Amino acid sequence: MAKSYLTEEGYYKLKAEIEQLVSIERPKISQQIADARDKGDLSENAEYDAAKEAQGHMEAKIAVLQSTLRQSQIIDQSKIDTSSVQLLNKVKIKNLKNGMEVEYTIVPVIEANIKEKKISVETPIAKGLMGKKVGDIAKISVPSGLMEFEIMNISI
Repeated sequence: MAKSYLTEEGYYKLKAEIEQLVSIERPKISQQIADARDKGDLSENAEYDAAKEAQGHMEAKIAVLQSTLRQSQIIDQSKIDTSSVQLLNKVKIKNLKNGMEVEYTIVPVIEANIKEKKISVETPIAKGLMGKKVGDIAKISVPSGLMEFEIMNISI
């Protein structure tokens, strides 16, 4: 697995999610399996099958999250440069077609949350903005066509 980069906040959120799954959700599913097992014949027990399937999905999720955490490196936000767009920058852009301005923070994939205006570094918009400076025009190909954005501001 390739190295993942996380903010300190993202690292601790991921760690808390794993702890929640391991210490609370895992025992709940184990109890559901035990309860279903107590109901008799397992060959025709839908509750047992559903609980075992949920357990498999949860164990796979825990394994992926733990692997991500092991392969992660926390990004030192004090060393982030704002002379050009890069990971963890807040970028204010202006859509040249409609004049609308929006500000996004470019974050690692695992921390993306569009409601918080945090976009993944892997999105077409983030990829098109990377390396640009204030005043540059970014021409970005998105599913709806070609969009042009002017970089208005870059901050942390």
